[in-house]
Amino acid sequence: MNKLLSVFFTLLFFSSTVFGQGLKSPTEFLRTDYGKHFTPHYLVADYVRHVAENSDRVTFIEYGETNEDRPLLLATITTPQNHSNLDEIQNYHLFKIGMKDEVTVQLEENFAVVWLSFGVHGNEAGGSESSMNVLYKLANPANGITGDWLRNTIVLFDPSLNPDGYNRYTQWARSIGGKTPHPGLTDREHMEPWPGGRVNHYYFDLNRDWAWQTQVESQQRIAQYQKWMPHVHVDFHEMGYDQGYYFAPAAEPYHQHITDFQRDMQVDIGKNHAKYFDREGWLYFTREVFDLLYPSYGDTYPTFNGAVGMTYEQAGHGMSGREISLSNGDTLKIQDRIDHHTQTALSTIEEASRQVNRISKNFERYFANAVAEPKGTYKSYVIKKSEKANRLATLLTKNNIRFYRTEGGGTLSGYNYNTSKSGSFELEEGDMVINANQPNGTLLQVLMEPEPLLSDSVTYDITAWSLPHAYGVQAYALDSYTSTQSVNLDENRESPFVCFGNQESVQLPYAYIIPWNSVTSAQILSKLYNDGIKARMADKDISFEEGVVEKGSIVIVRGDNYFVEDLPGSMEKIGGECSDCFCLSSGFSSEGGDIGGGSFSRLSHPKVLLLSGRGTSPYNVGQVWHYFDEVVGYPLSIVDKLDMGRVDLDDFNTLILPDGWYSLSESELSDVSEFVSEGGKVIAISGALGNFVDKDDFALSKYASEDEKKAAKKEREEKKLAARDDSYQDQERRGISNSIPGAVVRNTIDASHPLAFGLGDSYHSMKTSRQYYSLLKDSWNVITVPEDYESFGFIGVNLKSKIANSVSFAVEEKGGGNLIYMVDNPLYRGFWENGSLLFSNALFLVN
Repeated sequence: MNKLLSVFFTLLFFSSTVFGQGLKSPTEFLRTDYGKHFTPHYLVADYVRHVAENSDRVTFIEYGETNEDRPLLLATITTPQNHSNLDEIQNYHLFKIGMKDEVTVQLEENFAVVWLSFGVHGNEAGGSESSMNVLYKLANPANGITGDWLRNTIVLFDPSLNPDGYNRYTQWARSIGGKTPHPGLTDREHMEPWPGGRVNHYYFDLNRDWAWQTQVESQQRIAQYQKWMPHVHVDFHEMGYDQGYYFAPAAEPYHQHITDFQRDMQVDIGKNHAKYFDREGWLYFTREVFDLLYPSYGDTYPTFNGAVGMTYEQAGHGMSGREISLSNGDTLKIQDRIDHHTQTALSTIEEASRQVNRISKNFERYFANAVAEPKGTYKSYVIKKSEKANRLATLLTKNNIRFYRTEGGGTLSGYNYNTSKSGSFELEEGDMVINANQPNGTLLQVLMEPEPLLSDSVTYDITAWSLPHAYGVQAYALDSYTSTQSVNLDENRESPFVCFGNQESVQLPYAYIIPWNSVTSAQILSKLYNDGIKARMADKDISFEEGVVEKGSIVIVRGDNYFVEDLPGSMEKIGGECSDCFCLSSGFSSEGGDIGGGSFSRLSHPKVLLLSGRGTSPYNVGQVWHYFDEVVGYPLSIVDKLDMGRVDLDDFNTLILPDGWYSLSESELSDVSEFVSEGGKVIAISGALGNFVDKDDFALSKYASEDEKKAAKKEREEKKLAARDDSYQDQERRGISNSIPGAVVRNTIDASHPLAFGLGDSYHSMKTSRQYYSLLKDSWNVITVPEDYESFGFIGVNLKSKIANSVSFAVEEKGGGNLIYMVDNPLYRGFWENGSLLFSNALFLVN
């Protein structure tokens, strides 16, 4: 028997050696001077294909495409023996954590599953560059050490999470780079142009999108991630060029639901890295920055899915170019960036392989505990039936969180997200029930918690994100599990859309009613506008025989659309998208005003221009662009600020000024003022408001009066005097007293104004800026922060009182038009769903 085994392994080694004879290193395969210049994305993809064709350790799939049609790749790296049993390994792995109901084969051996993600930020090019070197070292059959690790390890390998951003950066860098690198900063290869390669096609930061999945790259990647649920995940980054290498363990604050094992394993992996970095004399640091709180990072999202999730940061970034001089006299080169990332990647796999049994045991315990003893204060959640709840359900499904619709019945008691108080409520048919005792219960708890516990106020990102606040739903958190009968609404409900059909034998409706209660309403209106259909809006609640037409509802009247060739056909197309649409047989109301009267305003088709370019925030420009392109599907023109002189504003009726750090000249500001006075609409977001504050022709002001302005100046001078004895080492702590990394603030609203239609009784705004403004005079202060406001997340003590009695969203009427001031960004990262509805109100409803 021993002789047979010996022959078998000899043949296997011979087979692997022959298979790997055609395998080339990146230096041999690429014609781009690997390690000295950047590699275009198509060649990175070609190299992955080459390795898969020439190594029996590697297979790969194209799991999707980017917005610019570049492939998203995922390689699987392990031994040939494991590849032959990969389905069984994968299925049993999922079975053990409750993600698969049954398996045909149960395995005795444990396997570590390690996922390596490179290049989520495209201009941190050292990530994707190093990925090829890592792949070669793992794939090469001559490398016996990596072969030993792979016997009990499955490596999932994504060489470029952001191909569009990486391509934008590397193509630019190659197009402007000379034959000789310029290591000094005063060269254009260190001056990356707007919008930069960090972001994807729509200028989104994909490293903030893991949980929200607003972008196609995230959606397709998470679908693959859930098929494996790795034990260990590493997100490879780059940071400022004049720093040491950062690896785990992470800095505080750690989220309270992170387990002791996840903390300890970060330390073990970090110590393994340190061993190799010490040997080479490479500089590194741990635990100083990059915390584990915000749940939508490439380290935290895997962590809340049970993994040991880590960020590694190499000095580099877009400013580094091919080479850059360091303050210690050394020069940072692309090869250095490759070497360092390669080492930590291999060291991670080594430690995972070494601790495979411990990792597997604790990973299984993580999910078992989520079912048996869920973390967090609450055991279940109820989301009241609404179109907003339907949209939230879509996100929960994307995150593999289980829920059901209840048939209703009974009175329950729980924490009300809209009042922050406990109270009773009726459980009704169609309400959504989410119990926490499920495999992904920990992720559920993190996404639903009203406010996370902060172990340290110095944090890297936003500090509150509760989904009920983001989606504007009526939600309750309960101390006990909720057990009721589920119901399939689609099976039990008669279709309400029959009146939207093209009926030949029945009198056609007088008007079609589309309630304005979620972003879905804006999507429907956009489709109607694209078909050339004219619309009206109900200015208030009005009763008809068929029901109440609520304020904000879109009203499509046959009498306004005689020119439309097939109005019933157009309405039929959108009927299935609207669960609460209905029709009116007559324009005669029971109470409140007839359709032909003044209570139903005619809406104008927006013709929209968005400012972009240097000085504007790429993130916010991208959020607006994505909203138009992917959320509501409505036409948008985008023009660089430097080209505004070539634009005839008469071609537009809506101008969007995004967040940013730009100034409008006196001439440009005059043009904007004239545009509004003549009937145009301007939507100014966050930083753009600086162009209007305290200007004679505009209502926006920092202070309500001269006395308030003088008092604020006096307060600043007194604080300067008091700070003369402050200690040097406490400066960071003092700095955060005036900061707001990202907190949720409950605002009061004027529900009668179109800007607030559909939002609910209050509005929870994501506030990320220290800017605040007094309530405007002679304007509509629609959404405001009250004196005794409630907030969630960290707001510096000095800033907190200043935000009180300030305006968040206001409308200034000038001549025949409107100027809409948005102090907070309602499209923040594309996931603040109720903010998207607010932006839709500004775009479509504010005439």
